[in-house]
Amino acid sequence: MGAGRACRGGPSSSSPAAAAAVGRPFPPIAASCPSSSAAAAPAAPSETASTSVTKTVNGSHHFKIAGYPLAKGIGVGKYIASECFTVGGYDWAIYFYPDGKSPEDGAAYVSLFIALASEGTDVRALFELTLVDQSGKGQDKVHTHFGRSLEGGPYTLKYRGSMGYKRFFKRSALETSDYLKDDCLLVNCTVGVVQSHTEGPKIYTIPVPPSNMSQHIGQLLTDGKRTDITFEVDGEVFPAHKVVLAARSPVFRAQLFGPMKDKNMKRITIEDMEASVFKALLHFMYWDELPDIEELTGLNTTWVSTLMAQHLLAAADRYALERLKLLCELKLCEDVAINTVANTLALAEQHHCYQLKTVCLRFVALPENLKAVMQTDGFDYLQQSCPSLLTELLEYVAKVGEHSVSPCLYSNEVLDGGDANGRRVKPRI
Repeated sequence: MGAGRACRGGPSSSSPAAAAAVGRPFPPIAASCPSSSAAAAPAAPSETASTSVTKTVNGSHHFKIAGYPLAKGIGVGKYIASECFTVGGYDWAIYFYPDGKSPEDGAAYVSLFIALASEGTDVRALFELTLVDQSGKGQDKVHTHFGRSLEGGPYTLKYRGSMGYKRFFKRSALETSDYLKDDCLLVNCTVGVVQSHTEGPKIYTIPVPPSNMSQHIGQLLTDGKRTDITFEVDGEVFPAHKVVLAARSPVFRAQLFGPMKDKNMKRITIEDMEASVFKALLHFMYWDELPDIEELTGLNTTWVSTLMAQHLLAAADRYALERLKLLCELKLCEDVAINTVANTLALAEQHHCYQLKTVCLRFVALPENLKAVMQTDGFDYLQQSCPSLLTELLEYVAKVGEHSVSPCLYSNEVLDGGDANGRRVKPRI
């Protein structure tokens, strides 16, 4: 609670015994520094600047006074104290006087004060004392210095000095108010300790480059060195590193290092996934970013990009890659269109992507989109795989009929790969 004490260390560093005890393998720093004649100090700048910054360091304490009726009668000038709490490096306490602090008031008022409990220097501070309305109406009784213009500035307190209100509340009114509940009072106190410091110009410029960890890890995949597991996907082979996959995916972690793992396992066959999708999945796991779809597939169309995002979302959910799943969900929300929205909607339902589901339902429910979407093969798949969605879709259609939804929020374009009605069998990527 007092001022900071100087720390006492071991023997003085000037003592030969101290140097021997430490066992320092090189000479003292001063002995290794160049002399002033060896290297001249840089010239001081002709103009300098500094800034004085004064602000408050704020903290709060919640004080519950239980058994208030039993506290009455302890005597004028006697108080109930909270536990000490620290704000701005100083200790504080709340003092509540059930019979008031001033003899001339004759116990007609309760008094409430905040006191400095730290010894040492004077402290400048702002205060806020609040008696909480326990009815839930939010009509607290607040006395605050924050946000007010104070002619003399913040208050200065010495050790055991206090600041507060002798006539905080008339006792007869308090005892019939919503501030008293189950014989308890709740007091909140906020203290803002005023602190000042001076900021000078920085004499150094050390640019710190962004992290390139993903580049180093990604290079492991690119180089293909020291791989210890191989995946066969749709006739293609992909070497990888068990430890990287396990660090990124809890599913791979269980498969490769869990109690049921096969110590001799060197090759895993992945079913129900296209090779380009697994390649994109590996790219994300090593590089922590989505791959370039054109570079991956050789095609540069929004339609192909959407199909890849659909496949990747399912793969991300399969291997518990939450960030990849969210990236795919975002991509699909941005590219919702006539001939892909039905498949995307089914995907959102199956993999619990609720924001994507809402975007798709609102898009399909628009009058200018509904008929065209219903003519797509994706809508046939939607009816078969997620029939419950049709009920939700009808609800959205009804809402659109009641409240006009601006069509400019969505695009009713047909993505590359479908005709005007979007009737197109979903191709392989």
